[in-house]
Amino acid sequence: MHNIHFLAHGWRARRDAGFDREGVVAVAAALGVVWGTICEGAAIIVGYDTRFDSPENARLVAGLLASCGLEVRVSTSACPAPALGWSVARDDSCAGGVYVSGGDYSSDYGGLMVCGPDGGSPDKAFVQDVDKLIATCPDEELGSFAWADLVDGYVEALLGEVDAKVIADLAPRVVVDSMYGTAHFVVPALLRRLGCDVIEIRARDGSDFGGIHPEPVDPWVDACERAVRQNGADLGISFGGTCRRLALMDASGRMVSTHAVPPMVLGHLVENRGRDGRVVNTLACSARLGRQAERLGIDCTSVPVGFSRLYDEMSDGDVLLAAEEYGGLAFPWHLAERDAILEALYILELAATSRMSMKQLVERTASQIGRMSYGREDIGLDIAKVQSFRNILPGLNPHSMAGMTPIAVSHADGLKVSFEDDSWALLRPSRTHPLVRAYAEAPTLEEKDNLLTAAEKIVRDGLAGEAAG
Repeated sequence: MHNIHFLAHGWRARRDAGFDREGVVAVAAALGVVWGTICEGAAIIVGYDTRFDSPENARLVAGLLASCGLEVRVSTSACPAPALGWSVARDDSCAGGVYVSGGDYSSDYGGLMVCGPDGGSPDKAFVQDVDKLIATCPDEELGSFAWADLVDGYVEALLGEVDAKVIADLAPRVVVDSMYGTAHFVVPALLRRLGCDVIEIRARDGSDFGGIHPEPVDPWVDACERAVRQNGADLGISFGGTCRRLALMDASGRMVSTHAVPPMVLGHLVENRGRDGRVVNTLACSARLGRQAERLGIDCTSVPVGFSRLYDEMSDGDVLLAAEEYGGLAFPWHLAERDAILEALYILELAATSRMSMKQLVERTASQIGRMSYGREDIGLDIAKVQSFRNILPGLNPHSMAGMTPIAVSHADGLKVSFEDDSWALLRPSRTHPLVRAYAEAPTLEEKDNLLTAAEKIVRDGLAGEAAG
């Protein structure tokens, strides 16, 4: 058996590097022992995505968990990850859930993602206990489990979150790009109930996601961009394989910047829906969300990268919106996890309420909070050099970057350098890959590129100095 580590998000691996029956059994058995020990007889819900072997692996996981004295229910079909989390959170007898999925990675990956009793991240002690128990493959003793519909209740809850009449009055033509993932089982029918004219693409594949990565970023959303233009749609929405993230296309088939969407959604929640509370985002998020929060008169808290950090903030109970740097949004009153389907409904409701196109909404928000250019680059290094850079990071304190003088330098999560005009650069050694990630944002594309170049120079010069020393 390959070396397996269970992390905050669960376990994910390539099929040629550990994701196999032996690995699934080892992880599921460890989960069963921990859950069976701390909450004997509790319910556990198992969901799964559209990968070819996910239904079989879900049944295997369910049997192993049931053998530990747990009451296990398995989804009757592939379902979005938010539907699993919502079902867990609404069941007082439920101690958590397992989602059999490789996330938004290609079909070469598989995994077991886990949520706690509120549908959000499991606690740190639980994660550590599971990780310690994954050592050898145990006997495959299987118990019995039941089947459960995880979609219907979730859909009804979503319908209650928006004004159906307002959306129906607009009756927008929407391209729904399921990316061969789980959106197919919820989104097209849901939008039709709201009066939308739906054109669905890439609905079912059943093997390898049609050779794409089910991740809503370029180039994987090109098909949605084309479909919007070809069908004269008002907008297009590509959903990641698990429905935790989305990409939005305007009527011209142009992808809206991932970082332009959260400020629009926040504005809608506060100005049109009358909600309040603070915003929490990661240090790698665009400054635009913080600017929008300031314009609306609400607090914005930034935390180190990692959804578990956002979850910890949501646990305080006063968070309106949680945002990660890849565009995933969580609405804590609904679910303490990212839900791209609810995000899409709020976007449609905003368009219907304002009677504005996506392009107009983007332009209006930019006029309110200013324009920014955001970028990220991965600086590939060998593992030893990544560790060396991690070691020298606390001592780095640049007095200038790309000809600009910093107003703040933070080592809370790598190295973040901030400037007077809300420009910033961030360097973070990856925890899981042999690279250092460089992020930057500035008012213009040229200024952003200059910051990324300067950030890479800090890495190279720092390592050169370390070697010379």
